[in-house]
Amino acid sequence: MEWGSTTLAFSGLGATALATSLFKLKQRLELSRAKHKSLTGHARMSRRVASLLPFYEYDEARFFRSDDPPETIAAQRQAGFMRLSAHFKERYAKTLEATAAVAGGVSDLQFTDAYRVPFQYSGFTRQHLPLGSFLQSSSGVTITDLDGNTSYDLTGSYGVNLFGTDFYKTCMERGHDRVRDLGLVLGSYHPVVADNVRRLQEISGLDEVSFHMSGTEAVMQAVRLARYHTRRSHLVRFCGAYHGWWGDVQPGVGNPLPARDTYTLKDMSEDALRVLRTRNDIACVLVNPLQALHPNGGAPADTSLVDSTRHAGFDKAAYADWLKRLRVVCTERNIVLVFDEVFVGFRLALRGAQEYFGVSADLVTYGKTVGGGFPIGVVCGRKDLMKRFRDDRPADICFARGTFNSHPVVMGAMNEFLQHLETPKVQALYRNLDQFWDGRAQRLNKHLHDEALPVQVANISSIWTVSYTRPSRYNWMLQYYLRAEGLALSWIGTGRLIFSLNYSDADFDAVVARFVAAARAMERDGWWWRDSVTTDRSIKRHILKEMIAHRFSTKRDHS
Repeated sequence: MEWGSTTLAFSGLGATALATSLFKLKQRLELSRAKHKSLTGHARMSRRVASLLPFYEYDEARFFRSDDPPETIAAQRQAGFMRLSAHFKERYAKTLEATAAVAGGVSDLQFTDAYRVPFQYSGFTRQHLPLGSFLQSSSGVTITDLDGNTSYDLTGSYGVNLFGTDFYKTCMERGHDRVRDLGLVLGSYHPVVADNVRRLQEISGLDEVSFHMSGTEAVMQAVRLARYHTRRSHLVRFCGAYHGWWGDVQPGVGNPLPARDTYTLKDMSEDALRVLRTRNDIACVLVNPLQALHPNGGAPADTSLVDSTRHAGFDKAAYADWLKRLRVVCTERNIVLVFDEVFVGFRLALRGAQEYFGVSADLVTYGKTVGGGFPIGVVCGRKDLMKRFRDDRPADICFARGTFNSHPVVMGAMNEFLQHLETPKVQALYRNLDQFWDGRAQRLNKHLHDEALPVQVANISSIWTVSYTRPSRYNWMLQYYLRAEGLALSWIGTGRLIFSLNYSDADFDAVVARFVAAARAMERDGWWWRDSVTTDRSIKRHILKEMIAHRFSTKRDHS
């Protein structure tokens, strides 16, 4: 009897262990299915692959012949490139001199300069097409460098510039004047904070507000609060989405350490919803509404533009439906739904993505433009989620402070911005905003199509990205032709164009004319030549073979 009981006990334990193992295996398989098939969807794998990629660069001859063109085309490219080089060095002499003088001491400049184009072309491009990083002034929709060159601003100041640089100058000046008497007193609040809180509560539809120094900090606090109140460990982000440079929301390339409490799932996927329904360790889901323009794709940048597979397109109804289904699952599972509106906040609608897509979040983060020209991060949330302590456990707190949170000057400028949102002029600006900017994108695309140029744009309101319709290894060169025509781009090139809403029809027509002229010049100089057999797939295969050859040649050199 004793042996029988013992056998039964061990059998029961074995069955339990087997059931547990099978359950864990099922969860792992579901998680695997919910990841996007690209490297962007597999953070650990992307880090491993990145660590294996060998550095190599093209010499002058190969630079113009990496797609094996006829010699006549290579000569066209070289002549066009050298014309651009002479133009840049003459036109931007003072700006380039000032940039070169500080580049060795500013790590940001070294990074952006090295990563404007695919690395194989970077050294030769930097030598002959250097770009300046200093500006003298801004006015209307233009910026002016140290040489007096005026360009139409398509950088959008990384999303900050919504209403035009002149507006933010006014916000900064008036905001400073309003809090001048308090000066640099931190910890206590200037009275203007009360009005900011009231207005943000109304805009977000949420109960409480906390102020931070940047969008990254706001996202960090939102995740921390979700973990604190749900007592769960993991956050979910969607493939390709950017939520700042904090490690937990940037688990792949760029983060020195793996993010162990982060799940990166497919956007707009039933497999992702299945994971949310079945796992008990998920505290929150982060949504960056900008991903609606390129679901599951990373932020587009010319540094990775080695072929023409970059695509984008916005389907508002489909993305709204996805968010509504996501909202239902998060409610059912007590998962905190966080809208990261640091970038798109106030650009899509007066009350942001919640209004635009018709979906309410539990926590919303804002930043960039809401600071009225100054650095800011904001978290708005439900009362139960914003609380940083437990009434019944006095030592169990969720700490978050910052020396410059609620800085008086920032709060003053923010109030100027928030008041501006309620003016009749701005209210009118938001009416039919989508149709207005969609129409402008269509106008540019028609001009490009009519001239048979292999370029097109896609947009979500005033945020645009450029795609290419003909296989090519040289699409990244377009950024230099655009700059030569007087269009200012951010360091990621044609990956993102950001218009301020004060662009008049005349301003926009000038941008269209310059954009088309740049594409026309690039076509004329032979950069978009292709033979009858080249495809994007064959380009990628060719690059892979190059990398493998250089990887093994490097190993031999070290042995």
